[in-house]
Amino acid sequence: MARTKQSARRSTGGVPPRAALAANAARRGGMPAHAPLPAPPVRGPGAGKKIRIPGGVVEQDDDDDDDDDDDDDDEDQEEEEEAPAAAPVAEEGGGERAGRVKKPHRFRPGTVALREIRKYQKSTEMLLRKLPFQRLVREIVQTFKTDLRFQSHAVLALQEASEAYLVGLFEDTNLCAIHAKRVTIMPKDVHLAKRIRGEFERGT
Repeated sequence: MARTKQSARRSTGGVPPRAALAANAARRGGMPAHAPLPAPPVRGPGAGKKIRIPGGVVEQDDDDDDDDDDDDDDEDQEEEEEAPAAAPVAEEGGGERAGRVKKPHRFRPGTVALREIRKYQKSTEMLLRKLPFQRLVREIVQTFKTDLRFQSHAVLALQEASEAYLVGLFEDTNLCAIHAKRVTIMPKDVHLAKRIRGEFERGT
């Protein structure tokens, strides 16, 4: 059996080993044995951070952390400045709809004409305005005699007769246009209607 060397341990006399080590260090450094151990430096909350590495635990100062945080913030800010602003994504078909102008509503050909025919056939009001017709009458009369005065009923009678004559003439003119297989009335239709009615004057 192999023999092993055993070293004798020094007795501390009932004093804890750490206290004995502190007493020995105090004797060597000239400090009294009963002097308290120096207190560790006071740090604020979260002053030191411990980083676990395979070899052990390493403390990291707050100053280094602050510097690292500042560097990270600067790098993030530079990246944000360098990154180009993303172009707004246009919705599909949104531009065409936004630039398109809504077309006004249009009725089919003939709808408005038939509506106006029904409107005027139901009403008994004057088709011409009274004041413009009165001015026209006074202007025509001035060529024959000046300083003439008219009653309101006389002007209304002239307007009634004029409108009745024009409506009848245009009815005959429309019949002439339909006879020619047309829809639009022309001056030649008016002349034909007056000739048939016996109102056409030669040389005019």
